[in-house]
Amino acid sequence: MRRRRLALAAASPLAACQAAALAPLDRLAPFAVVSGYRPIGGEMDPGPLLEGFARAGASIALPVAIGRDVPLQFRGVDAERDLVPDTLGIPSPRALAPRLIPDLVVAPVLAFDPTGARLGQGAGLFDRTVALLRARGTVFVLGLAYAGQEVDVLPFEAHDQRLDAILTEGGYREFPSVRR
Repeated sequence: MRRRRLALAAASPLAACQAAALAPLDRLAPFAVVSGYRPIGGEMDPGPLLEGFARAGASIALPVAIGRDVPLQFRGVDAERDLVPDTLGIPSPRALAPRLIPDLVVAPVLAFDPTGARLGQGAGLFDRTVALLRARGTVFVLGLAYAGQEVDVLPFEAHDQRLDAILTEGGYREFPSVRR
């Protein structure tokens, strides 16, 4: 799946802009804090999508890994120059950046299936973090992926967290059974 994602990224350099153009911002609830991510390994760039949410008035946050077994923190970000490597080496907001709690999490995806199951990088950080956010209140989890990352079925364990919706360069689809 990593090779497939890299091939899709190379073959579709405009996919992030195409996906952002298809995001139904007018149909989604207004979100106060939207968390994105810094793309690695061919992940679709959430930048164009985050710009749309920012124009709609949302504050933008990025996840910060502070330990391999600790849920992610979310910190506000204003500029690329404010980023430093976190525990995993991913550019993230500095420790002095404001901590935020997102009501929308844009999630990177390695693979997804028609039920909203998501395969990530395998460390479990995303699942632990989303479980914590869902226990605290309402959060909408939007996967961002290339259409070619969809598979028929993914294994799903008790700790795994499903996506509420997926956005690709081919369109937007919700998984209503996920909503609590």
